[in-house]
Amino acid sequence: MASVSHLALPRIWPRRRANVLAHPAEPGQKGEMNTPFRNHPLRLRRSLLSVPASNARALEKSATLACDGIIFDLEDSVAPESKAAAREALKQHFAGLDRASPVERIIRINSPSGSDGPADLEAVLACGPNAVLLPKVCEPQDVLAVADWLADQGVDDSPRLWAMIETPAAMLNLAAIAEAGRTSGGRLDCLVVGLNDLRLATGIADVPGRPFLVPLLMQVVVAARASGLDVIDSVHNGFADIGAFGAECEQGRQMGFDGKMLIHPAQIEPANRSYGIQDGAADEARAIVSAFARPENAGKGAVNLDGRMVERLHLDQAERLLAKVELIAKKENRT
Repeated sequence: MASVSHLALPRIWPRRRANVLAHPAEPGQKGEMNTPFRNHPLRLRRSLLSVPASNARALEKSATLACDGIIFDLEDSVAPESKAAAREALKQHFAGLDRASPVERIIRINSPSGSDGPADLEAVLACGPNAVLLPKVCEPQDVLAVADWLADQGVDDSPRLWAMIETPAAMLNLAAIAEAGRTSGGRLDCLVVGLNDLRLATGIADVPGRPFLVPLLMQVVVAARASGLDVIDSVHNGFADIGAFGAECEQGRQMGFDGKMLIHPAQIEPANRSYGIQDGAADEARAIVSAFARPENAGKGAVNLDGRMVERLHLDQAERLLAKVELIAKKENRT
């Protein structure tokens, strides 16, 4: 097995950068100026609970929870002297998991260039998660170097890569980082905002309603959407104040986030509710799909739906929303 030491690569784009699209354009990908680019399957990511890999009780309980994904953390929540034991605990936990479960499993590693990064990546190979969450991503190379390493190990298209956006440098390089998701072999599927580190690095105040952070949050959403990525809102530290948490979930949904990173099981239900299907949305989506399916509307770019002009981009949104409805129903029936 190749060493991970070569992750300290020169600050250049790997050869894959020249081949921009990882797959041929499909319906819903960016074949036209007004259609969104998408490069990964639709997944439920309403609620992503962070669980310290060093906490045996939390690992055991995580398998019973109704969240859409579990982020098994080897980074901030694990003390330096506990990281080796946490990796071993994680390997044992993954060995006993139900691989048919719809719950997405993500491992947040330490910096690949740090002392624990190489061992974390070896643990990723042993565990086989759905995705790897990279901390403190500052530039595209931070993503592409890990993608190259996984490819060199002969790993298939999974695990995917997620990027934590939690530094001023990341904010300045958002578009370039997100574009790694459009790069053949780049593996990037999702951006996750880390406001605790970003506040610390910038001095931005932690004020209810996040008024000084909203402009930065919107930049992350726009960058993610431009490259067909999902985007996850930051944790809410006051896990005992479910009312404030729910309000922040609603704010995030209105800004365009797909879901929220959580730190306590009590936050799962409010997050699933806020980032789920809103009242009447499924009925409206079915009406749009039905309108475009009528023979008289075949080939039309826009149709009249009850006095409102609806375009093909709305059809794309409606089909994705109904696919999400189906995913939620399957998950609820399973649990």
